[in-house]
Amino acid sequence: MTDKPDNNKAGNIRAMFKNISGRYDLLNTIMTFGRDKSWRRFVIKEASLGPNALILDVGTGTGKILHEALLLNNGIKAFGVDFTLEMMLAGKEQKKDISWCCADALVLPFPDSVFDAVTSGYLIRNVTDIHRAFAEQMRTAKPGGKIVCLDTSPPAQNLLRPFILLYLKLVIPLLGLIFAGNKNAYRYLTSSTQAFKSPEELALIMKDAGLVNIRFRKFMFGTISILCGTRPSL
Repeated sequence: MTDKPDNNKAGNIRAMFKNISGRYDLLNTIMTFGRDKSWRRFVIKEASLGPNALILDVGTGTGKILHEALLLNNGIKAFGVDFTLEMMLAGKEQKKDISWCCADALVLPFPDSVFDAVTSGYLIRNVTDIHRAFAEQMRTAKPGGKIVCLDTSPPAQNLLRPFILLYLKLVIPLLGLIFAGNKNAYRYLTSSTQAFKSPEELALIMKDAGLVNIRFRKFMFGTISILCGTRPSL
């Protein structure tokens, strides 16, 4: 990250996640009516991990995706990267089998072709360069390795849209105030969802970054999407 607006955005996001780190997982579960666990399981299913696989989760936060991977797959090695130290510290006490690293998602500190799968949850919406984030993930994946992205999607133009917007604009910030004492952070999370790209647009960016066999699936009335791509084999 080099230009000042991007640096400001990154700094603001880091500060926001630092402030809500202790309640982040709880709020995710409450806001999604407990469906977040099933989405993480779907991410791991899409990652197609074999025996002794290495998985990297970028923007790992408290390591929830990796925790699910370790529960579902024996013998794998899990690595988590996040640029907010407090988020990782909040998860480290309960998740002992994860190797943690504080680093930027746009400059991953790993060699090429290391991991069998690279995942992310609610990361891409917050990076300053989506193409570069996917390119870095692809670089660190082995040829044939999976890149799996879980993130929010803007509400579709349908009959449910007014109700979804009401939930995003009013209910979620209120939950943030009640359970995390931070209404503004959850206002940002909802506004960034509304302004974010559709899974169709993300799929095109993944393709432009070099990934192949890209597919996606929508959840929760289309407000959550999980995309999967593959690094081309040599």
